[in-house]
Amino acid sequence: MDTGERRDDWRGMSAAELGRGIAAGKISPVALTETFLDAILRHPHAERIYARLTPDRARAEAAGAEARARAGLRRSPLDGVPVSWKDLFDTAGVATESGSALLRDRVPARDARVLANATAAGLVCLGKTHQTELAFSGLGLNPVTASPPNVFDTECVSGGSSSGAATSVAFGLAAAAVGSDTGGSVRVPAAWNGLVGLKTSAGRLSCEGVVPLAPRFDTVGPLTRTVEDAGLMLAVLEGAQPSDLRSAKLAGRRLAVLDTLAMDDIEDAPRAAFEAAVDRLHEAGAQVTRLSLPAVAAANALSPKLFAPEGYGVWGALIEADPEVMFPPVRERFRGGATVTAAEYVAAWRQLDALKADYAAATAGVDAVLIPTAPILPPKAAALEVDEEFARANMMTLRNTRIGNLMGLAVITLPTGRDACGISLMGPPRSEPRLLRLAAAVERALA
Repeated sequence: MDTGERRDDWRGMSAAELGRGIAAGKISPVALTETFLDAILRHPHAERIYARLTPDRARAEAAGAEARARAGLRRSPLDGVPVSWKDLFDTAGVATESGSALLRDRVPARDARVLANATAAGLVCLGKTHQTELAFSGLGLNPVTASPPNVFDTECVSGGSSSGAATSVAFGLAAAAVGSDTGGSVRVPAAWNGLVGLKTSAGRLSCEGVVPLAPRFDTVGPLTRTVEDAGLMLAVLEGAQPSDLRSAKLAGRRLAVLDTLAMDDIEDAPRAAFEAAVDRLHEAGAQVTRLSLPAVAAANALSPKLFAPEGYGVWGALIEADPEVMFPPVRERFRGGATVTAAEYVAAWRQLDALKADYAAATAGVDAVLIPTAPILPPKAAALEVDEEFARANMMTLRNTRIGNLMGLAVITLPTGRDACGISLMGPPRSEPRLLRLAAAVERALA
C-alpha cells in the first residue's frame, strides 16, 4: 500500500479525507495509526489531553483495516481512521473513570454500545481523553486529573466536559473524537477549539455503557474538523448509512436568530463573530429573521430543579462517601441538587414538557434557529481556581448550549472563522440528517 503522502499532513486532514486516502490505496491504516500514536507520545500536552492510550488495540484494529482495504472489503468510509474516546465510554479491560477519583480503577468488562458500533465499522481506538469530573462542568478545568489546554491559548481552558476530546482533534492527535453532551459538553469545547460539534437528539445514540451524569439529558456526539466528518461519525456510532450532504444549499432556507436569552450579556468577540457569520449566511441566500421566545427563558429558569437533582440522584451517595477527593466547585454543583424535593423535580419536568411544545410550535416555520455557541471566550484556567469565579463562568459558558438540551433538540456548532467563536444551528428532535445538510451549506458559506 502506497504511503507516499507526507505523514505529517495526515494529522491535519479530515477523517473523511483520510478514509478516502485509505480507499484509494494512498494511506496505510497501520502507518496512519503509528503516526498518531507517535505524535501523541511526542506532544508536550499529551498527558493533559489523553488519560490513557490503547496502543495494542489500536495496532490490531489498524492491521485488520489494512487487510480489508487490500481485499476491497472496507466496512465503512472511515474504516482504518484513528479516533479518541472521552473517558466515560466503557472500554473492555481498560480503566474508564469519567475524570473522577471516585471511579479510580473502574475497569469495565465490555465496550460501550457506540464504541462497539464504531469498532464494527472499522474505526481505530487510540485511547481515552480527559474530561471534567463526572462530566459536570462546561469549562474543562479538572485539577483532580488534568485540564487540557485550549488550542488557541494554552493558558485558557478548553471547554468541557469533553475537553480532551476536542483538544485531541484540535492539536492533531486524533482524526475525530467522541464525547457526550448533557448541557453543552460537546458544543462548548468544539467551539472554543475551532471544531464542529454535533449534539444529537436524546435517545438517538445509545448511552449503554456510558457513565451517566443526568440520564434524561445525556447524549452522545462527535467532535470533528468538518460537517462531513460529523455526518460520517454519526452513521458509524448508530450503525447506519451516512446522510448525503452533497445537495446542500442555503438559498431560500429559513433561519431565525434567537434573541431571547442567547444574546444577553454576550462578550464583544462572540457577538461580532456571530453577527458577521449571520450576515454571510444572508448574503449566501438564506432568509434570516429574528425570534423572541419566552419559553426559552422560562425553561432556563427551571435548570436548577432539573440537572443538579438528577446528577445528585445518580452520584450523591458516592460523593458523600468520600467528598474530599472532588474539586470543590464541581462537588458543590452536585450538592445543589440535594435540596430539591421530588415534588419540585416532577413539577419542573411537567412545566418543561409544556415549554418544549411551545418552542416547537413557535419554530415550526424555520429550518434552524441560530445562536452564538458560547456567550464568552474561554477564560484563563488560573482565574477559575476561585469558587465564585468558577461558578459564574460555568453558568455563562453553558447558558446558550443548555437551550438545546432543555428543548431536546438536535444541534450542531460550526466555527465562525474567528478563534474560539462558534455558531450553533438548532433543529427539531431527530432532525440530524436535515440539520447536517443545512450545516454543510453553512460551512461552505463561512469558509
